[in-house]
Amino acid sequence: MRFSPLHLLPSDKKELLIRLLRGYFWFISGAILGLFFFISFTYIYYKNTYKEFVFPGVYIDNIDFGGKTKEQVADFYQTKNENIQKSTFYLKSDESIATVSAKELNFGYNDELLASQAFSVGRASNFIADFSLIVQSYLYGVHLPASYQYDQNRLIEKVSLLKESLYIEPIEARFTFENGKVAEFQTSSEGQELDIEELKTRISSKTLSLVKASRPQIITITIPVKILHPKTTTDKANNYGIKELVAQGSSQFVGSIPNRMYNIALAATRLNGILIKPGEIFSFNKALGDISVFTGYKQAYVIQNGRTVLGDGGGVCQVSTTFFRAVLNAGLPIVERNPHAYRVSYYEQDSGPGFDAAIYVPSVDFKFKNDTEHYLLIKTDVNPDTGNLTFELYGTKDNREVIISKPVITSITSSPEPLYIDDPTLTKNEVKQVDFAVPGANVYFTRMVKKDGIIVQDDTFSSRYRPWQAVYMRGTKE
Repeated sequence: MRFSPLHLLPSDKKELLIRLLRGYFWFISGAILGLFFFISFTYIYYKNTYKEFVFPGVYIDNIDFGGKTKEQVADFYQTKNENIQKSTFYLKSDESIATVSAKELNFGYNDELLASQAFSVGRASNFIADFSLIVQSYLYGVHLPASYQYDQNRLIEKVSLLKESLYIEPIEARFTFENGKVAEFQTSSEGQELDIEELKTRISSKTLSLVKASRPQIITITIPVKILHPKTTTDKANNYGIKELVAQGSSQFVGSIPNRMYNIALAATRLNGILIKPGEIFSFNKALGDISVFTGYKQAYVIQNGRTVLGDGGGVCQVSTTFFRAVLNAGLPIVERNPHAYRVSYYEQDSGPGFDAAIYVPSVDFKFKNDTEHYLLIKTDVNPDTGNLTFELYGTKDNREVIISKPVITSITSSPEPLYIDDPTLTKNEVKQVDFAVPGANVYFTRMVKKDGIIVQDDTFSSRYRPWQAVYMRGTKE
């Protein structure tokens, strides 16, 4: 049996205590209920009072918008935007520049969003959440961050021309090997395009400096570009180690007769695409083969027996000379090189004297050694319109440094007196020049090749050009 302390009290006192407890209970209950009704009434009255206004204590970027209507908040930021949108963006690249005003991009505060956010504080349709926010804003303040915007679609439209000018398509490597020669070769190269996402980021990064400025600003932004990588790079296109341009050489043949130009193009084409193995000694004559009308060549002027006469394949020495220059620039060892008997004007159109290499099948050849660890690929280009011939050697560079001196002329010999030869096929007193005077000269130049700072070749190339006399045919026919 349980006992309560009330059982120890007299009955009259016990009844009094019970009445007091009941009274206290109902007093507390009434007070709580009254407080609830008071708070509810006050809350409803407060919400109705600010039905069309932002509740007091609501801040945006430390500005109190309490008591302002939603429209007044939006108008405040629209006024700020009018000043901000007088600013200008200069978007520049190495190739071009685009000018965009902040107004064109609708750049500035997001007035509608900020007005909506400020007005929505305490209006979430959740009594507890709303009541808590209203009390918090009244006592301590509710601080909202500023929100900014710009029209990204408009930005893309404004930079469309700039985007086109910046775009470079990546080039895929090509390497096709047919019938013992490289039929098609193209080195890969990276492309580029406007990095629109990075541009958006760079523009966004200027937001604070613009919105906080008291006057319009001119903002310069460097256009970001994104590198586009080819799917097939040169070093993956073949297993010969051919991945880059090692060296090139060129010469001019402006003023050549059509047959000479034809022979130059034919010989250059037949050398195009040849692969040279590591350690191989390349022979120009062997690679080119027979030079005659039987192999497609035409007659053009050649030096033969001390005379300039028409002969099969005239002009091929322009090809060997140009190839010699490419090999020189590549720093490859020259095994055999022979100068011409006299100075040829074609070879000095874009070069000093001495940078030539004569060939005459089968005895006079041009040879060099591929002393690199990879294959070399010969590529040729003939442009009849500009009169330019170019040889390119592709392979893998190995840190060679090639230093070629200017030509040094040690002596010049005047041309002999003109030679007149009687020609019975020409009428009397008729004179026809068949050869032209050229002074002789002794010329040399040097080439030093360094690899990793160590001299691996130190060459001197000498040429002794004989003077050449003018030759005239004199008619004797009566």
